[in-house]
Amino acid sequence: MFVFGVNGMDGELLGAILRLIVLIGLGVVGVLSVVIWKRNRAMRVTFLRFVIQAVGFAALYFLFSITAIPMLYILLAWFVFTLFLGRFFCGWICPFALLMDIESVLRRVLKIRYRLLSDKLNMALHKGRYVILAVFLFLPILLWLLDPPMNTEVALIMFKLFAGPFRPYSLILDPIVPFIVPWTGQIVIGSFDFSYPYVGQITTFIPATIGQIVAVAFVAVTLIGSFFVRRVWCRFCPAGASMSALNRFKAFKGLPLLHIEKDEQKCTKCGVCKRVCPVQVNDVYEQKGGKIGTSQCMLCTRCVEMCPYEDALKVKLGSKKTVFKSRNWLEPSHSDE
Repeated sequence: MFVFGVNGMDGELLGAILRLIVLIGLGVVGVLSVVIWKRNRAMRVTFLRFVIQAVGFAALYFLFSITAIPMLYILLAWFVFTLFLGRFFCGWICPFALLMDIESVLRRVLKIRYRLLSDKLNMALHKGRYVILAVFLFLPILLWLLDPPMNTEVALIMFKLFAGPFRPYSLILDPIVPFIVPWTGQIVIGSFDFSYPYVGQITTFIPATIGQIVAVAFVAVTLIGSFFVRRVWCRFCPAGASMSALNRFKAFKGLPLLHIEKDEQKCTKCGVCKRVCPVQVNDVYEQKGGKIGTSQCMLCTRCVEMCPYEDALKVKLGSKKTVFKSRNWLEPSHSDE
């Protein structure tokens, strides 16, 4: 799926940097436009998220067009990003999540209500992601034993490129690949190549006819499921598991730096935070106060945006810096008059 070389590395990097600068500029313009012109305070962050998702989509497209970057380095950057910002990528940048959000917009336009999963099933899916991740992490060991590389040097090259027995590791990165790709995709329409998460992996590891059937079924189930259930794949995405797993260890108790914090004294248990969460996280509602540490939370900040009580919920960077906080959007603030 990913082909990497070394020719023209400097030119590719320079071109990518210039494209990213342009994208960042467009993103800043988009953010300012939303902040200045969007008067509905209960929807500002939602519009900001779509702007950032669009810019992130284009940035990832250009990133994967740089053929000199080994997949291992992208995965390492992914974990470093997670260390400080938690699942911010899932809530604000992930291309697969963007596709699901577009489906949600379509559903609202058609005035079709979304469906909720039971809390028990939702939690089971969340915990099941760790089982899926464990399979992806240990499968390369089995593949190595079945067909070991000829020597250590070849093994290191394969590891950097996630080739040979290490290919299952690329499954962790599949959701971050934009569905329009700079290589030959699974579907070609005009001059555009389209890809869908995990489809290439399914057809690689499962024999031809059966693999194609499974791939088509996977696409159909996830697309239909995402139309009726908000962010359905995010509930058990193995990539989300890899990001949130860090928060389960005491050594990383202070991480990620970016998190949601609740003021128990200002919360009235109205339940808005629980109703608006795309992945049905209950911890914001049920927790008495303090840092919301659940690995289910994608930091989409929809709960903070919709909370009608001043300062009840805050998005904080570290222990002191408040990035965004809830406001009484039912009444105009001085800045909106």
